[in-house]
Amino acid sequence: MKAFSISRYKKDSDLQLVDVPEPVLKENEVLVEIHAASVNLLDSKLKSGEFKLIVPYKLPLILGHDVAGVIIKVGSKVKSFNVGDEIYARPADFHIGTFSEFISIDEKDVALKPKNLTMEEAASIPLVGLTAWQALVEGANIEKGQKVFIQAGSGGVGSFAIQLAKHLGATVATTASEKSYEFLKDLGADVLIDYKKQNFEDLLSGYDMVLNSQDPKTLEKSFHVVKPGGKIISISGPPTPVFAKEFNLPWYVKFAIKLMSSKIRKIAEKKNVNYSFLFMKADGKQLAEITKLIEASKIKPVIDKVFPFENTNEAVKYVESGRAKGKVVIKIK
Repeated sequence: MKAFSISRYKKDSDLQLVDVPEPVLKENEVLVEIHAASVNLLDSKLKSGEFKLIVPYKLPLILGHDVAGVIIKVGSKVKSFNVGDEIYARPADFHIGTFSEFISIDEKDVALKPKNLTMEEAASIPLVGLTAWQALVEGANIEKGQKVFIQAGSGGVGSFAIQLAKHLGATVATTASEKSYEFLKDLGADVLIDYKKQNFEDLLSGYDMVLNSQDPKTLEKSFHVVKPGGKIISISGPPTPVFAKEFNLPWYVKFAIKLMSSKIRKIAEKKNVNYSFLFMKADGKQLAEITKLIEASKIKPVIDKVFPFENTNEAVKYVESGRAKGKVVIKIK
């Protein structure tokens, strides 16, 4: 099969189109013919080696964390899926590789594709949907009447998280450029802040939760926004010792993470704010819950561009440019 892979960590390098054997199916896996995949910043960060301490992949590595497609074979112990099922998934860490024609995925990470979405739309959902779910539902337990600040609202995670937070009954503030205001109001944003002209830390206060996806300086400013006892969940770091323990990372990585996060943890303690780092996990059951919201038209996919498979490198570069409004999808079949 054809696939796009990397053979070394390098920020500015292209993915290489290679011929590799089709996956060998294990007893608890399904073999998926991939129709569409989507590009996430996580792919770019893996390519540059930014996460090699947290997820030490062996190279060469096929990138890609989102998939929509059709099951063409099932393992002997698979119970929940059949050949011919249309599915979507975020394959688990160390089992990624959706920039390819086929992939094998553990059935526990798979969900049936929402009936009201195309393959391209479905492929845009899993990673951002699970990230938002694990932050807002699992991590922060957001309830009706609470206030949530979601940074970079027009991005992939932001555009999904705004919709989920509104469904949960929260008041939602977000940062964006002024040209994205109408788009974000349509998604449900209540408070819009132009990051080019305004400082969110001067305008927001008493928030129950911040979803941080930006740089360390923005993270530090976020502590001015959250009320005592509130939560900041960051998907851009720094990781914490709690995260390092959960991931069972080597002692030297735990030590590095402890040093790296010490400043933020001190600020959090001083402000009486709960700070945590989220590195989202694959989860088919959570994805099935997201499917219900999509089929009930509570959440809609937001896609900026669709690229053909052969233009995967252009798709990755477009995501890296930061210009995408919503998700960037690769059409494979």
